[in-house]
Amino acid sequence: MPAKQLAWATGPLGSNPSLSVFYLPGIKMKKFIVVILAAALIFIFTTGYLFAQEKLQARPHIASYWQKVRDNIVQCLLCPRKCVLDVGQRGICTVRINKDGALYTLGYGNPIAVNIDPIEKKPFFHVLPGECAFSIAVAGCNMRCLFCQNWQISQAKPDETQNYNMSAQEVVSEAKKSGCKFIVYTYTEPTVFYEYMLDIAKLAKENGLKNGMHSCGYINPEPLKELLKYMDAVNIDLKGFNKAFYNRMGMMAELEPVLETIKTIRKQGVWLELTNLLISGENDDPQEIKKMCLWIKENLGDDVPIHFSRFMPAFKLQNLPPTPINKLEEAYRIAKEVGLKYVYIGNVPGSLQENTYCPNCKKLLVGRLGYEITKNNIKDGKCKFCGYKISGIWSKD
Repeated sequence: MPAKQLAWATGPLGSNPSLSVFYLPGIKMKKFIVVILAAALIFIFTTGYLFAQEKLQARPHIASYWQKVRDNIVQCLLCPRKCVLDVGQRGICTVRINKDGALYTLGYGNPIAVNIDPIEKKPFFHVLPGECAFSIAVAGCNMRCLFCQNWQISQAKPDETQNYNMSAQEVVSEAKKSGCKFIVYTYTEPTVFYEYMLDIAKLAKENGLKNGMHSCGYINPEPLKELLKYMDAVNIDLKGFNKAFYNRMGMMAELEPVLETIKTIRKQGVWLELTNLLISGENDDPQEIKKMCLWIKENLGDDVPIHFSRFMPAFKLQNLPPTPINKLEEAYRIAKEVGLKYVYIGNVPGSLQENTYCPNCKKLLVGRLGYEITKNNIKDGKCKFCGYKISGIWSKD
């Protein structure tokens, strides 16, 4: 069948990564179903696992990081919002709930998405190029961004969605079967299923696996430091660089706690990458981008990769256009002029700025086309041409 006849179709959750299927125009429905069933059987036998999504009864799990305020009123201490909750009330994340005067999480053992992705999709560009990532998410988020690209699952409640039933041990077992070296907590906001993620991460380490997380970074220092003991790589969405933008777009969220999270990750020696989703007229001011890049260089160093990602109309900002390519290229130039070594443009397949180049000899190190690795000229963590040390995780050991 000609390539132009191949299209994507998605289920009712739209961009939910767990619901994507192929649709082949021109094939009769009966034959199409046979093809899909055959593909599913091949997937099951080659990956070695099958978990059915179902609407599970909520099984509350006692939460960590909270305190009793008075009587049956509790305060959550996991993130900077510090929600104060009466009996039956949930936090802004919709995951943590006061039940009879104690704080529970509804996000434990019930992931909404379980997938095997290229690690480049997270995005991690300086972590084992070409490696697969066993990716997992539970519904919910504590940021509530108006422009969320995964809003169908991040803005949902975990007890009202179609979920998988997977214990922490099952997640680790399936990750090992898949052959992936990394388990990555992603798609929604991992810190809202903190207890589940932490238990999986501990077991993963015991079983020789690595852990990664893509997060908005809205978490308090104490739970963050405990989590980082088991993390190998973290990508933080630095959504903008002024308080007003965070307040307006993230339901009165604050910028400063995110910056503190980023600095803590760097200080703890965990590999760090940053993503900045550029939105036309909202966070694409050149002076603000320069200010952000200078902050990164001065507080984190010049070798922390930053991904300028293209916004696509989504959730409550469907009235805005996709980010113009020239604005992404402008941000790329600003970051390079400031002196950042590893700058990327994302969501623009085929862009030369998704490649990694040696900061010293300028030669191509890692060639990328979408999520495919076309070249890898990094050997033992160094440029194979000039021997310059390239920051990142290049060994599976």
